[in-house]
Amino acid sequence: MKDDIINRVANSKLMTLDLEDYYPKGKRILLDLKEWLFEGLVLREKAFREMVSEHDWSQYQDTYVAVTCSSDAIIPGWAYMLLGIQLEPFAKQVVVGDLEALETAIYQEVLNRLDLSAFKNKPVVIKGCSKKPVPRNAYIMAINKLKPIATSIMYGEACSSVPLYKKKAT
Repeated sequence: MKDDIINRVANSKLMTLDLEDYYPKGKRILLDLKEWLFEGLVLREKAFREMVSEHDWSQYQDTYVAVTCSSDAIIPGWAYMLLGIQLEPFAKQVVVGDLEALETAIYQEVLNRLDLSAFKNKPVVIKGCSKKPVPRNAYIMAINKLKPIATSIMYGEACSSVPLYKKKAT
């Protein structure tokens, strides 16, 4: 009698969470304040306010924007707030920081809205490989949301995963 090959992964209760599936569409833009500063280092309030009022903010329609300053200038908090006010009617989301901080903020919002009830009392593998820029922080956020409800959490692929967490028997 010949032994049949059984796909134990396909027959298991294992659930996969692929964070790439939740990657929101939309252009990501890095707005560097260095270009808005005198000699790239000094924020002159009057000139800065003029640039803000003359800038075409509609170009940020339906985008995600990270506002940063690549020079060693000291930028007052109100300057970021002023830009936030201008971007709010157009951008989907605005953060102060780099593009990774932006992706982290986007995923924080996505994961906060995500219904994970399908993963309740199930073993879960969080898919590791991604073609889209899923930030490392998103994996931490996902595991924190799954830990209270999943029986176990692994990372990788169903056929070769790394165990991370297993709920203790009570």
